[in-house]
Amino acid sequence: MSTGITIALSKGRILQEAIPLFAGAGIHLAEDPEESRKLIIPSTDPAVRFLVIRASDVPTYVTWGAADVGIAGKDVLLEQEGLDLYEPLDLRIGICHMAVAEPAAMAANDAPQSWERVRIATKYPHITRHYFHSRGVQTEIIKLYGSMELAPLVGLADRIVDLVSSGRTLKENGLVEVEEIMPISSRLVVNRAAMKLKRRAIEALIRQLEAQVTP
Repeated sequence: MSTGITIALSKGRILQEAIPLFAGAGIHLAEDPEESRKLIIPSTDPAVRFLVIRASDVPTYVTWGAADVGIAGKDVLLEQEGLDLYEPLDLRIGICHMAVAEPAAMAANDAPQSWERVRIATKYPHITRHYFHSRGVQTEIIKLYGSMELAPLVGLADRIVDLVSSGRTLKENGLVEVEEIMPISSRLVVNRAAMKLKRRAIEALIRQLEAQVTP
């Protein structure tokens, strides 16, 4: 595979939305990654294979050269520090936004512009700290890995910072969005050494995927 391209993907929404982009570029996965237990999946193009890994690990695999190319959400890329990657293309998939949410009863009498100190539960401590620091708001951050909506309901935190798509999960747990932090989408990332050694193949892949991206 030294002359081929290895692409890192994660299961879930990003994978499902990326498959049509690769198909449009003439690259089809040889197996359904949602059903297969394999972590390395070949494609119909003998020069391309896929690694199926955790979303948070995609930038690491690409940075260290275990994968030449990957697809990662902007949230994952911003949360991890010290990444040395090219980010040549916004694929416009996995679209959502990052927001601050709190219980509806609190929001009824709350004014985000008056916040001075907040206690936040989130899986994005770096992004959260930077955002509130830029506003001059002191933060006490509690890092969680899931079920963020539970934190305000049991008194662990006053508010949460999380990704929001439809907002249904917030609503079902009595929370409301009170402030948007940033829009999020998934990006194509490329290892710097691979970009030099496999420039022709990677640039061709970028052009093919770019042609599939919805404006």
